[in-house]
Amino acid sequence: MLGKCLENVRKNVPLVHNITNYVTVNDVANVLLACGGSPIMSDEPEDVEDITSICGGLNINIGTLNKSSIEGMFRAGRKASELGHVTLLDPVGAGASKLRTDTAVKLMDEIPFSIIRGNISEIKTLALGSGTTKGVDADVADAVTEDTLDSAVKFVKDFAKKAGAVVAITGAIDLVSDGDKCYVIRNGRAEMGKITGTGCQLSGLTTAFAVANPDNICEAVAAAVCTMGLAGEIGWSRMQEGDGNSTYRNRIIDAIFNMDGETLDKGAKYEVR
Repeated sequence: MLGKCLENVRKNVPLVHNITNYVTVNDVANVLLACGGSPIMSDEPEDVEDITSICGGLNINIGTLNKSSIEGMFRAGRKASELGHVTLLDPVGAGASKLRTDTAVKLMDEIPFSIIRGNISEIKTLALGSGTTKGVDADVADAVTEDTLDSAVKFVKDFAKKAGAVVAITGAIDLVSDGDKCYVIRNGRAEMGKITGTGCQLSGLTTAFAVANPDNICEAVAAAVCTMGLAGEIGWSRMQEGDGNSTYRNRIIDAIFNMDGETLDKGAKYEVR
């Protein structure tokens, strides 16, 4: 059951190195603390190899790239791979610019990622090596819907096999696949899209879940995705008159902080295909 994955995070307190974007770095740290993990943030090339060496997992997010952070990503990624650590790539905005697309594709070529997590447009960009996205948001033409679900499940399975990674596509319907099976997840609220950084938070959360559950990374990723979506539902149910997206962000983090394995098992909405 997925709840066991959350319990393992709380028991093991995984230390996660995050090279993430400066728009959401504080929220990523707080979500990791909320789920029972421990965050370290560092993107300085001279620092990252030492930092990633003492961690159990590496979360690379390309949301705000610069030449220094790109070098840090490659150096940290190579060191994490050398040590056999869990590595996650969040290709934020891949397809929106040449630099983002080229960086994400090159990272995939040079680093054997355990997990790749993004929206459908970003993942299609990686699969094709090129593409377009609407900024950091998925193109509506790519959206995973009930009508396109069968083809989307086939796509994510095929890409997971090709990439040799667990692939998570998040949106209105979330898909998590290791190439053989695919979790189809229907937790979450549309209002989560009004908060900057829920995807970035999920990438940090997912890395922690994978580090704490190394023998079943696909299930751990699915558990992380369900946890985030369920927290969005719980957080929304506690909104009061006058609350807005800032309060909603905090309520989501609080819901993760207070969640236990039983709550996750009861609230997770998924099927396996």
